[in-house]
Amino acid sequence: MPEMHLHIVEDPTSDGPYGAKGIGELPSIPTAPAICNAIYEAVGVRVQRLPVQQELLIKPAGGEQTP
Repeated sequence: MPEMHLHIVEDPTSDGPYGAKGIGELPSIPTAPAICNAIYEAVGVRVQRLPVQQELLIKPAGGEQTP
C-alpha cells in the first residue's frame, strides 16, 4: 500500500456553531427511500408516508395500492 500523506484543511463557515460544518446527516438521506423501495419489492405496496404503518401495507380488496 502506498504511503498516505494527510493534511487537515480548516475552512470555517458561519452556518454552524464555532464554524463547524454538518456531515453526519448525509448517510441518513437515502435510508428512508431505500426501506420504502424494499417494502415495495417485498409486498408490492408503494409507501408514500413515514413512519410506515403495518395497516397501510395490506392491499385493499379492490387491488388498489395504499398510499
